[in-house]
Amino acid sequence: MNTTHLYSALMLAALLALAGCERESEPVPPTTPPTPTTDRTGAADAVRDADNTARNERDAEFNTRTPLDQSESSEHVRITAEIRKAIMDDDNLSVNAQNCKVITDASGTVTLRGVVESQAEKDAIHAKAAAIAGANNIANQLEVKLN
Repeated sequence: MNTTHLYSALMLAALLALAGCERESEPVPPTTPPTPTTDRTGAADAVRDADNTARNERDAEFNTRTPLDQSESSEHVRITAEIRKAIMDDDNLSVNAQNCKVITDASGTVTLRGVVESQAEKDAIHAKAAAIAGANNIANQLEVKLN
């Protein structure tokens, strides 16, 4: 008789568990697009779309170097690392400038890509790369941020 009660209790527990699983969850409201931000002057900025599809298509069309093109030879990895260290050690560069891409391809050409805050930052990064890899080995594709 104890076995019968045990089986009955297990069946009841299983039914309750199943009943809890069948309950529909609350509908999730759709996410709303972000609202424009306001700067200190009270002017609203347009929200920028994070979709880089157009840029990615442009880059693919023109055979633009990406981090996947980084050569794995020890010399090319060393060059990339030294340039990256020189950029990161410069406290005068913005975060955007410090986050630029540095890619040394199999031919030894160093490609610099990304957005920097000013022409001075673009020139400074170029000079650091040229000092390490040689002035004729730099493809400077850095873009100055539009204000």
